[in-house]
Amino acid sequence: MKYTQIECEIENGIANIKLNMPGKLNALSLTMGDELMHAIDLANENARVIVLGSHGRAFCSGANLSDTGNRLQAAERDIGSGLETVFNPLMLRMRDAKVPLITAVKGAAAGIGCSIALMGDLIVTGKSAYFLQAFRNIGLIPDGGSAYLLAHSIGRVRAMQMMLLGKKLYAEQALAYGLVNDVVDDDKIDEIAMEYAVELAQGPTIALGLLRKSAWAALDNKFQDQLQLERELQFAAGQSNDFAEGVSAFLGKRKAEFKGD
Repeated sequence: MKYTQIECEIENGIANIKLNMPGKLNALSLTMGDELMHAIDLANENARVIVLGSHGRAFCSGANLSDTGNRLQAAERDIGSGLETVFNPLMLRMRDAKVPLITAVKGAAAGIGCSIALMGDLIVTGKSAYFLQAFRNIGLIPDGGSAYLLAHSIGRVRAMQMMLLGKKLYAEQALAYGLVNDVVDDDKIDEIAMEYAVELAQGPTIALGLLRKSAWAALDNKFQDQLQLERELQFAAGQSNDFAEGVSAFLGKRKAEFKGD
């Protein structure tokens, strides 16, 4: 696929994906959503970690309303159709990535852009970053899994405050809430995200991917179901060459050299 609204480069096991519509504050269009899904699929097969960032002064200002503007006069308009065809599949693609996902956030992460930012396993933000549930400001409800992600991350009450009032949550407060991992100077965002990426790209890729699967499942599983899942995933991890290398390195008192298989 030829990308027109994102960039994707894979080097040294790191898939560096950037939203690339800075003139529209990287508003998420259906085309951008399709391109992101393709890039994630590509990364699953060819990379050991994904870094998702952006060009310009915003991470993502939300859905591109021009995709829906021509339907405003329709008596039975379905504003949710794009969710069903593109945006929801994109969110599931991010959740089910086989490798760790880092998001590098600067400026606005609004609407579904907030959801995309929060899909990071590690979330690095610049001091300019803010998270905004802007849906109520245009008479819609949060989508992109916003209610789920926020309620599980910062609790129902704080999530409700963000969604009901539609006010910005700035990076420092997001850090205090436990919503993000780091707040750094804007010109350091990519550097810090890449430091994480290099470390993860040198890790036991299969185990890290299974770890992601376990963590996501834990949000919904009953305890006994989680224990059973961990038993199954541990079997899979134990079949990897990286497990054998990790044990050998431990016994030999040397640093493991994981190959990602």
